[in-house]
Amino acid sequence: MTVITESRITSVVRAAEALLSHRAGSSVVLDDPEDLGGSGRTTVVRVRVAQNPLSLDRSLVIKVLPEHENPQAFHREIAAYKYATALPSESRPGPQLIASDPDLRIMVLSDLGHGRSMLEFLDGTDPVETSRAVSAWGQALGRMHAATVGGEIDFLALVRRGPSGTEGRDILRDEARRSVEALSGHAVALGVQVPARVIEALETAAALFDDGEHRAFSPSDVGPENIMLNDDGVQFMDYEWGGFRDATLDIAYAVVTMTAQLPARAAARATDLEVSMVDAWRSEVNPIWPALAHEREMQRKVLVARLLWVWLSTAWMLPADPDLIDPEFADADASMEMTPFDPALQNSAAGVPAESADGFTHDWALHTNDPRVLVSRWTDLAAAAGRAGEDEIADFATATGLALQRIWMA
Repeated sequence: MTVITESRITSVVRAAEALLSHRAGSSVVLDDPEDLGGSGRTTVVRVRVAQNPLSLDRSLVIKVLPEHENPQAFHREIAAYKYATALPSESRPGPQLIASDPDLRIMVLSDLGHGRSMLEFLDGTDPVETSRAVSAWGQALGRMHAATVGGEIDFLALVRRGPSGTEGRDILRDEARRSVEALSGHAVALGVQVPARVIEALETAAALFDDGEHRAFSPSDVGPENIMLNDDGVQFMDYEWGGFRDATLDIAYAVVTMTAQLPARAAARATDLEVSMVDAWRSEVNPIWPALAHEREMQRKVLVARLLWVWLSTAWMLPADPDLIDPEFADADASMEMTPFDPALQNSAAGVPAESADGFTHDWALHTNDPRVLVSRWTDLAAAAGRAGEDEIADFATATGLALQRIWMA
């Protein structure tokens, strides 16, 4: 990160000054812009508040989305920030929304400072520190879920203030559904049989975006790339497409994305870390969802959600046309040409860009271009299914992992 003076950054800072000054009724001056990167399509800048009649924090973060992007995405994110900002401080999962302008696609957020990324903890050499960070991650998820149960009506009221069509829009849900619809074609191409239990589980998981017994607020992408630990604890940094869904989707997403970031030296501890995270999450939600106190019931519910995420991340990697997969070839280069994932197109398993025509994009922590990660996810899923007593899912996961290994890594 470096201090920058490009015209784009300057215009962003001036727009934020105007927005804050209008809100304050007097001049607000921002200085020392620092580029925080963003996702490639967004501009994210930290600024020092040089003049602050509102007694604002000494620094703020400005985020600007491209003007050409569909306004539904911006309004959904603003609704998520507004909802989270209204939560009690002990349950608030990330930065507060200070101000926003839907016409300019700009939002001003509180600055969470220079904490440590969860990626740093996962790659660390101190196993105790890593375990504590992972448990804190799960606990923060559970605390947020427990605090937001029953709040969906309030959130939807915020969403309805946006443009028509914002309510009900969920690009990750749509991608998940398309991947489930494409399962049979890909399974045939891979030479893998799909048991009825797997189909049932995937359909159940895909329905958890709109239904489920454990509905709570989710920032949407709760992978380690979007988690920071500072003096106030765990902070969730990404609210794009935040909303309500079944909480088991969140904890399963965290588990799946966590293991992909563990170094080889920590591979033997992956299961222990998974258990630590899920147990920490459950300790916070048990009072409101007592059924999760039953170990086997909890394991199966998390497993169903985990199956969906592992399959979706695999479907993103497979060709849109299953006929391009030939499991008879041992040569990975000959069997399938893997093209890099393009978040501007988001090729779904059904071969249809995920709303790219409308400008919806997002860089999901779930996504990977590394076949070793995907094979490992299926291996881990098989082990988790075995622990949960789901033999059909375990067998399917083992067979799928072996098929992918044969195609990609032989």
